[in-house]
Amino acid sequence: MLVYADNAATTKLSAAALDAMLPYYTEIWANPSSLHTPGLRAAEKLSEARERTAKILGCEAREIIFTSGGSEANNQALVSGARAGEKKGRRHIVSTSFEHHSVLHTLKALEKEGFEVTLVDVGKDGVVDAEKIENAIRPDTCLVSVMYANNEIGTVQPISDIGRICRNKGITFHTDAVQAVGHVEIDVNKENIDMLSLSAHKFEGPRGVGVLYAKRGVPLTSIIYGGAQERGQRAGTENLPAVIGMTAALEESVKNMKENNEKTSRLRDRLIEGLSKIPHSALNGSAVKRLPGNVNFSFEGIEGESLLILLDDRGIAASSGSACASASLDPSHVLLAIGRPHEVAHGSLRLSLSHLNTEAEVDYIIKCTSEVVERLRSMSPVWRDLESGEKEFMLK
Repeated sequence: MLVYADNAATTKLSAAALDAMLPYYTEIWANPSSLHTPGLRAAEKLSEARERTAKILGCEAREIIFTSGGSEANNQALVSGARAGEKKGRRHIVSTSFEHHSVLHTLKALEKEGFEVTLVDVGKDGVVDAEKIENAIRPDTCLVSVMYANNEIGTVQPISDIGRICRNKGITFHTDAVQAVGHVEIDVNKENIDMLSLSAHKFEGPRGVGVLYAKRGVPLTSIIYGGAQERGQRAGTENLPAVIGMTAALEESVKNMKENNEKTSRLRDRLIEGLSKIPHSALNGSAVKRLPGNVNFSFEGIEGESLLILLDDRGIAASSGSACASASLDPSHVLLAIGRPHEVAHGSLRLSLSHLNTEAEVDYIIKCTSEVVERLRSMSPVWRDLESGEKEFMLK
C-alpha cells in the first residue's frame, strides 16, 4: 500500500486547479503588463483572481499582493513592518519561539540591523498565551507576528485575541497563515489582522505562488526590485497560470471545508488513538486546538530519521518536521519550544492527512509505525538502558 501522509509539506494539485490553469498556458498566455489586447485580457483575468481571493479572505482586492509563496510573503511582511516602525523610532518586534524558519531567519537578519526581537515562549500544549504576547509589547514595539497554525505540530493559535490586543495598542499584526488557509475559516477584518501570508500548495494549489494580504494603510517595503507590477509593491511578471490555479484551489477548499474537515478530523483522531497505544509515546501539541489533519508524535528510544526511512520502505510518506529543515540534524525547534528534551525530540514523526486519505490507510500507518518502532527499539542501546532502569523514561 502507498500512503501519502505529508500534506503539511505539500498537497496534490487538485483537478479543479489544473483544469483552471491549462487555458492560461495555451490561450490567455500574454503578459498582464502588456498594453495590447492579449495583455489586457490577461490583466483582466488577473484582476478577477485578485477579487475572488479577496472575497474569501474578507478584504479588498487592492489589499492582495501575489507572491512566489509563503516564505516571500513572510519576508516582505516582516521587513515592511520593521521599516515602517523604524521611521517612527520603534525598533522592537514580538514573535514566538516556534515560528516557521522564514519568519525566525528574517527576524535574525533584522536583529543584525539593530532591531530588538522578543520571542515569546509557548505552552506545553503548543498554544501561545495571548496575555504573554500583550505583556511582551513595549512602547517601541512596531510589529507582532504570530503564526495562525504551527507547521509541525498543527496547533491553532488565538489569532483573534492577539489581533484585538494589537489593534487596541495601534501595533501592526502579521500572521503566517500558510498552514491554516483553506483549512480554517479566516476573516482578516473580523480577526484584526493587518498582514497575512498564504501559499497555494498547502491547499491543493500549484507551487510557486502565494499571497501577502496587507490592510489598506499598511506601508509595504519591496524586497524584489524591478518593474511596477502589483502596484509597485512586488516586481516581476505575475505568474498568471499559477494565480488562476491558486484561486480555483482556494475556492474549492473553502467550499468543501466543512465536509473535508469532518472527514480529516475523524481520520486524525483514529490515528492519534492508534499511535497512543505504543508504549512511551506522546502526542505533541494540543489534542483539541489543532488542524484537522495534523498528527505529531514522539517515540522514546528511537531516531526519527530511521523511522522515516523504514516507513518509506513500506510505502508511507511522512516527515519528522518541517520540510524546509529536513536536511538539518538538529532536533525540531518547535518540539524544543514546547519542552520536549533533545532525546525525545529526535524521535518525532509528523503525519499530515487530507480528505484524500482513507481509514484503511490510517490503520496501515498505525500497524507499520508500531512494528517499526518496536524493531528500532530492539536494536537501540538507549532503549536497553531505559528498559533496564539505567536511564529513566521521559515519556511515561
